[in-house]
Amino acid sequence: MEAPKRLAVKLNSKAERSVKQGHPWIFSDSILKIKEGGKTGDLAILFDSKTDKAFAIGLFDADSPIRIKVIHHDGPAKIDEAFFKNKLEHAFELRKPLLRTNTNAYRLLFGENDGFPGLIVDVYNKVGVLKLYSAIWFPYLEMIIPHIVAIAKLDCLILRLSRSLEKSDAPYEEGTILYGALENPEVEFVEYGVRFKTDVLLGHKTGFFLDHRENRRRIGKLSKGKTVLDVFSYAGGFSIHALAGGAKEVTSLDLSKQALELAKQNAELNKPTGKHFTIAGDAFEELKTLIRQEKKYDVVIIDPPSFAKSQAENEIAKKKYVELTEIGIQLTEKGGLLLLASCSSRVTEEELREIHKSVFWRLGVNYTLEDFTQHDIDHPIGFAEGAYLKSGYYRINK
Repeated sequence: MEAPKRLAVKLNSKAERSVKQGHPWIFSDSILKIKEGGKTGDLAILFDSKTDKAFAIGLFDADSPIRIKVIHHDGPAKIDEAFFKNKLEHAFELRKPLLRTNTNAYRLLFGENDGFPGLIVDVYNKVGVLKLYSAIWFPYLEMIIPHIVAIAKLDCLILRLSRSLEKSDAPYEEGTILYGALENPEVEFVEYGVRFKTDVLLGHKTGFFLDHRENRRRIGKLSKGKTVLDVFSYAGGFSIHALAGGAKEVTSLDLSKQALELAKQNAELNKPTGKHFTIAGDAFEELKTLIRQEKKYDVVIIDPPSFAKSQAENEIAKKKYVELTEIGIQLTEKGGLLLLASCSSRVTEEELREIHKSVFWRLGVNYTLEDFTQHDIDHPIGFAEGAYLKSGYYRINK
């Protein structure tokens, strides 16, 4: 692979100011001056328009409207193996409080928020999954991989690629073993003492959704003796914590029968005393069926996938959040708890809170907002768009 080149870059005043304030994205129309012929992965050195001094460094992405992704904000720097090792060590330090609990699955690198734009590393016990969303990292993987393995004490590191990279002429294939050997893609791990397993080769994203960890633990603590409905349950994250916390009955609802099968297996790993039911089907249709059956639950969790993957989908997403809020209220017992979550970064926390508030007001439902949370500590927020996960805990008053 050809060694990355250095590209001198000047930005317009608005973009320069944004980067100096810590933002990691530079769109193509923000670039005033750059040497032609830049290739994906080249180092983009950003120079101050007034002093001509380097103030940040990014990686050039020829195939993205976000043309430069910033990896260093504090003046000049030597981008080498030691540079990435230091960034990895800093990221690991932030996760140490979590790893002092009975938990061995965590996000080691959270993309832009840890200074690695377009790169995610999740760890499940001794197996790491490196997920790439941009080809900018291919020239640097060889110097990064040994330090990921050493810092996280991994037996195996697997590469997962975004759909766009899978379709490209990437130098690596989806599922490539970057280090060690994978005896079984179904890897077991623990989360605050609750046992899970996930498929690191076929599962969504890297195999599991680690961002809701603290919310799952909280639901577990609130579920003793309760009936629980977990909507968009995937492999049963909330469901299994609820069962482990002593719920008398839990229902997992998801479109994927394969995910629900894994949820059943995860439940059995923890030998629950409560009953576990599964419903496979479209959430909106199945929830309406439950309403017609006059079903009510003590705890209802509605954690849908991202409805707004582009700005154009924003209004459609908001309408879906309105509908899910209405449905959730109807399915929650008086005195019960309704957890409404969103992972759509384009729908802000303020917008989501207003959606919830307006629906409660329109339906004339008395409620208490007990808390509004974001991700767990292994998903630090380094810039506004990094705060994608939002969860509101609503008590339906009697």
